[in-house]
Amino acid sequence: MTGTSLTIRLTMSSSSGLASATIMGYFLRLLQLLSTCLAFSLVATTDTWRETIGNWSMFIWCFCFIVTLLTFVVELCGLQFLWPFSWDDFLINYASYSTLLCLSASIIYPTTYIQTVPRGNSQNHAIAATAFSCLASVTYATEVAWIYAWPSQITCYVLPMPGLLKGLENFVACVIFAFISNTSLYLHQPALVWCVAVYSICLFLGAVALLLYLRGYSNKLPMCFPIFLLGLALLSVFLYASALVLWLLYQFDESFGGQPQRSSDMSCRHQFTHLVCIWDQRLVVAILTAVNLLIYVTDLVYWARWVFVRD
Repeated sequence: MTGTSLTIRLTMSSSSGLASATIMGYFLRLLQLLSTCLAFSLVATTDTWRETIGNWSMFIWCFCFIVTLLTFVVELCGLQFLWPFSWDDFLINYASYSTLLCLSASIIYPTTYIQTVPRGNSQNHAIAATAFSCLASVTYATEVAWIYAWPSQITCYVLPMPGLLKGLENFVACVIFAFISNTSLYLHQPALVWCVAVYSICLFLGAVALLLYLRGYSNKLPMCFPIFLLGLALLSVFLYASALVLWLLYQFDESFGGQPQRSSDMSCRHQFTHLVCIWDQRLVVAILTAVNLLIYVTDLVYWARWVFVRD
């Protein structure tokens, strides 16, 4: 009787915990849907999303809303078994990237447009959209913390240090794309087109490495997975180093057709229409390229120590 009673209590406790987890997951999912939906709906009424950087923020909110809605439907219908790899891995990776994406939109959109939107309903809508974007960031971050805290078999790529570095690399690359969405920054010069190609290649390779791990193909490569990641980090360092040099030369050196002085850029003289002028966008891309290069170097050092120094 005692053993049976204990089994019943454990079963009830486990069921209660599972029910609480399900309720918490649904609650977070509804908050994410509400906040992202309101964010892009409010911005759609201000017309600021039609600008080069504003449309990136709009894309982030729409993307997060659509994927979160699909995730909610899958969970509601119990279709997780159709997913080709671990559902927990997908959830924590998606929530982590959504946190970073919504956080970037919460920073880029208000600093670019709130001060330029006319006072009244348009500005109020822009402020409200920023607030809901911040709420979305918080809810996605809460989901990450909740999944970490919940006892489950998570062997996800974002848990260890290299996963964190890979997430930062992809996040910075996404922010770079927000600032180079204005094609006039680079289409006039093949060397600058190469820089954009570098950002795209490294982001694609990072996504491939992530998918290889999640699909369980990391042990099917002709080489050890850490060696593959070491080679990937080394290649990315060389590519980003070339992009940084070329971007600085062709954007800021007069002998290569660049503009070393901010005052020489006509768009910077009209701050009331464009808070982030063309020259500022060039500078931000240069800074972010340098930052991502440092992250890739850190990634390279980590995997070099893992491969060559590890006992």
